[in-house]
Amino acid sequence: MDWKLHGVRVVRHDQLDSNTAQTPGMDRKAAINFARVGAQKLWAGTVHIHPGAKTGAHHHGPLESVIYVIKGRARMRWGAQLEFTAEAGPGDFIYVPPFVPHQEINASSTEVLECVLCRSDGEAVAVNLDIVPVEPPEQVLWIDPTHPAGGV
Repeated sequence: MDWKLHGVRVVRHDQLDSNTAQTPGMDRKAAINFARVGAQKLWAGTVHIHPGAKTGAHHHGPLESVIYVIKGRARMRWGAQLEFTAEAGPGDFIYVPPFVPHQEINASSTEVLECVLCRSDGEAVAVNLDIVPVEPPEQVLWIDPTHPAGGV
């Protein structure tokens, strides 16, 4: 194996590819995918969500997603009727399991939300859903076995 040509790859911040599926109010750019580096089982890139912008309800099929918040306040809604909500801020990670109906929202009306997004496959799977959301949604604390008291 020629490790020089088939080893570690560095994709510079000014070399991200905006030729990705776009949503109004959001700017996605690919850093790591099959076309850029030959990645077989993941996609990674950035997303900037304009103040007050949100996606429609959707899921990503069998893919797992991880969102890392760099700047701003992310509000996630999820569930069969988007009946659950939680927020995340700078330094927080968000995990979205396969087939979970969800919606990403910039919780700020004045500040851009900047995130890093990773998915468990290079495919751009997005299944749009026609959901009438429950209002108001139920706030859910981030709870895991290590932090059973949760956090907001």
